[in-house]
Amino acid sequence: MNKDQLILIAGFLGSLKLFLASLGYNILTDDMINSFMGLIENGVPLVLVAYAVYKNTYTSPSAKRQKEVLEKYKDEWK
Repeated sequence: MNKDQLILIAGFLGSLKLFLASLGYNILTDDMINSFMGLIENGVPLVLVAYAVYKNTYTSPSAKRQKEVLEKYKDEWK
């Protein structure tokens, strides 16, 4: 997730906070928004790295078959 997307989400949450406050609901605080943005900022890369590790370790049955085929034909592709 790039910086522009994070700014867009933070702006949306800020505007949602202002809208709810105008209706008399003080549900979202600045601390809640900042901690949520920190969670997104650090959680998205963690999920992407975990997915990349999973996809590149040949753990699923179909990935094991793919690895066998790659090993079998690797000399032909050079």
